Amino acid sequence: MHVQESHWSTASALAPAGPVGAAVGNGRGDGPRTTPLRVDAQRNLEHVLRAAREVFGELGYGAPMEDVARRARVGVGTVYRRFPSKDVLVRRIAEEETSRLTDQARTALGQEDEPWSALSRFLRTSVASGAGRLLPPQVLRVGVAEDGADEARVPAQRFQPGSGELRLVPEEVPVSVDDDSGAAALLDVVGQLVERARTAGALRPDVSVSDVLLVIATAAPSLPDAAQQAAASARLLDILLEGLRSRPV
Repeated sequence: MHVQESHWSTASALAPAGPVGAAVGNGRGDGPRTTPLRVDAQRNLEHVLRAAREVFGELGYGAPMEDVARRARVGVGTVYRRFPSKDVLVRRIAEEETSRLTDQARTALGQEDEPWSALSRFLRTSVASGAGRLLPPQVLRVGVAEDGADEARVPAQRFQPGSGELRLVPEEVPVSVDDDSGAAALLDVVGQLVERARTAGALRPDVSVSDVLLVIATAAPSLPDAAQQAAASARLLDILLEGLRSRPV
């Protein structure tokens, strides 16, 4: 799980800087037309975003912008024209992956009546997508809960003080709707999946939202061979799911 080495600014992802196409006369007096530069600029942006997902997924958010540029086969200046700082690019990728996971959790919650099936479907879908490698630090950093600690950081999640379960620890400030609505939405819907499975007796009572998110991150290793990566992810997730299930006493 490579989520360190990145400072999270409040800047949001920017649209491509400046005009992406130049309007020029067509010589017939019927108004301007757009040159192919617009298509090239859009293609470059897509290449940069795809490369950033790959590079950050493999090396973590500490990977340099030069690696992203090389993977995208563009100059590093092109990357900085689209994203004026690394923080802006990192935030763009993390927000997209957080949103993807949230959608996957909502789909599982809405389409699966059986609580364990909903939780396991979410985990399998999320691990297969590889999104766990690109989650922001504020939803992946964990610590050990202590007596008297603030328990309001995770929506829809119960804690048992003193039990030593994993809990979320924010990068700088507690996650809230004001600070990061995307992360808060993810935590909320995953909390619903966890609570339903726990109430049904299918989930171990000490499993928390942060445990589930750690499973997603841990079960999505980055291996050079795609087939090996898929097989390893599936095998590891099967083992982790068995560890999450409640067992009759």
